[in-house]
Amino acid sequence: MELKRVVVTGLGALTPIGSNVEEFWNSLANGVSGAAPITRFDCSKFKTQFACEVKNYDAGKYFDRKEVKKLDLYSQFALVAAEEAVLDSGLKLDEINKDKVGVIWASGIGGLETFLVEISAFAKGDGTPRISPFFVPKMICDIAAGHISMKYGFRGPNYATVSACASSTHALIDAFNLIRLGKANVFVTGGSEAAINEAGMGGFSSMQAISSRNDEYKTASRPFDATRDGFVMGEGAGSIILEEYEHAIKRGAKIYAELVGGGMSADAYHLTAPHPEGAGAVLVMHNVLEDANLKPEDIDYINVHGTSTPLGDIAEPKAIKKVFGDHAYKLNISSTKSMTGHLLGAAGAVEAMVCILAIKNGLVPPTINHVHPDPEIDSKLNLTFNVAQKRDIKYALSNTFGFGGHNSSVIFKKFE
Repeated sequence: MELKRVVVTGLGALTPIGSNVEEFWNSLANGVSGAAPITRFDCSKFKTQFACEVKNYDAGKYFDRKEVKKLDLYSQFALVAAEEAVLDSGLKLDEINKDKVGVIWASGIGGLETFLVEISAFAKGDGTPRISPFFVPKMICDIAAGHISMKYGFRGPNYATVSACASSTHALIDAFNLIRLGKANVFVTGGSEAAINEAGMGGFSSMQAISSRNDEYKTASRPFDATRDGFVMGEGAGSIILEEYEHAIKRGAKIYAELVGGGMSADAYHLTAPHPEGAGAVLVMHNVLEDANLKPEDIDYINVHGTSTPLGDIAEPKAIKKVFGDHAYKLNISSTKSMTGHLLGAAGAVEAMVCILAIKNGLVPPTINHVHPDPEIDSKLNLTFNVAQKRDIKYALSNTFGFGGHNSSVIFKKFE
């Protein structure tokens, strides 16, 4: 069968460097760091005391008090970003066939805050289980997708994808494939995460996965720098409206870009560490190029996973060189986690938006905070250090890799 084309018709962002798409892009283009001291809880006894929080977030601006009681923060973030994307898409909700509009929404962890609050209260009590009736439906990873579908009455395929930090790229790929196969006309897809709390920070800190540069928090997320010491926790949401091409054209939608390929693989190697030679990363990039029917030299820009961890930042450039050969030196490569921090399950959607906006604006956002070259990373690669670079981008690739060895990649094309 002939697969249908899939285009991007709406975007929504709630991030540490911008509470909407316009703010987000301006911060990316100007190399703004989202890192700051943690405000959400008393972290004075924690080894790491900073993160990339969503700035000045006020739930009351978006939800009434009754709604807030039913929504974990990760679901709130999801609904805010999805609303911007739906509005941006120009979809006329009273005219479209809602049976053919689906929601696939990702989170790596889900309602961690809800779990923490409820179990902490139980532990401090007299043993009587005074558990909120909203405990389970606030916590579970699929509930954000449910809330979005209920808000708009979208009755198409509805579920969550969970693959740690690769989660929302897997959500994009599933939505892409279902539209290609004719199972839906439109998807609201993306991901959200809200794990900047005692449990999230404590857990990642005990793994020695996050930076502890409390005196240099603004520059602590420093992918590919020789002095990097771990990622910086981020939070927020990214939402993308994917739409079947003919459906979008028929209604006169504006089109940001075309999604042309999705790839998936597994490292099958280690619980948290990447394969040292980037074997899973090599495979997923081969897979996404094959799915898009492209050659390595077609790609102009790669938004890398690039978390600012000692091992990952070495393995991914190795994988890129293996896949792209000499063309690797003609690519622009950057890690925007240097600005946003690591949004975990939301990272894939947010970084897919980076690719879409980079194509639209002809500008590659930088990898900021780079000072000290790492001798184990090829200095001839253009990692777009510290300053954005203008470039006409026809094809952009986004990589996301998650604990458990989960790998996912997508390729976007300039719409013509």
